[in-house]
Amino acid sequence: MRIMVAGWPSFVDGEATAGDLLAMARVADAVRGPGRRVEQLLSPVLDPSAESATTADPAGCTHLVFACGPARGAQVARLHERFAGARRIAVGVSVPDPLDPAVTGFHRVLARDGTEDAAPDLCWSAPDPAPVPVVGVVLAPGQPEYGDRRRHDQVHAVLAEWLRDLDAARLELDTRVDPRDWRHPATPGQFRAVLSRLDAVVTTRLHGAVLALAAGVPALAVDPVAGGAKVTAQGRALGWPVLAGEDVAGPHGRAVLDRAWEWCRGAAGRARDLAAARDGDRLLAELRAEVGLT
Repeated sequence: MRIMVAGWPSFVDGEATAGDLLAMARVADAVRGPGRRVEQLLSPVLDPSAESATTADPAGCTHLVFACGPARGAQVARLHERFAGARRIAVGVSVPDPLDPAVTGFHRVLARDGTEDAAPDLCWSAPDPAPVPVVGVVLAPGQPEYGDRRRHDQVHAVLAEWLRDLDAARLELDTRVDPRDWRHPATPGQFRAVLSRLDAVVTTRLHGAVLALAAGVPALAVDPVAGGAKVTAQGRALGWPVLAGEDVAGPHGRAVLDRAWEWCRGAAGRARDLAAARDGDRLLAELRAEVGLT
């Protein structure tokens, strides 16, 4: 018996959501057994080594199981043509139109909604995944004030590729406060609240590094200005390492980031100690003296 598990992530031009992929994996686990060959069909964007809905050879496929998402449209309908010799089952799907050929082409439809009875989505019972670190990413803007010392584009390009391959939950963050836009924090406290829930911060921005460390969160900080500028200076002031932009943008940039990441992963205690040891600000003491408050 050869069972192929498909879903919207199986189409080259389809959409893959976390719920879809968890549902497909759950179905694949559920139908495994002695004498059964079970394959998940995935777009090459998700897995270049896997077969997709359009490249899989339907010969010998005894069952095609379509998991999750809406059972509708031409892409799903074409599966019935390609896998005409297989028993086709839809499970955990929505059925917006019971008369859609995408629906009627299945021998059996086990719907999550669109029928009289609703059922929990298949991802509800998926096993908990292995934990991964949660990482905030705070990148500096162009900062034209640094002129030809700027290495922002080169540094950010290397960071983008490195972050893409990092096994972590990555959150793009911005230190800008804007009460008019829900995508931004409305107060500094809201931004700090996000930082305090992270495992690490990757940043090329001064306040990305300083506020992460103030929250007791390790910062993988990179100064995007050649020769070092304000991010490097903050590293010296706080006693925290900062990578040079030239090293990150150089030929061994990924290796530099890998080493820094491993160090940061083991530096949570150091970051917490640094935050706990914060004391009075020297600049404010000098200001108070200037206005006659000492």
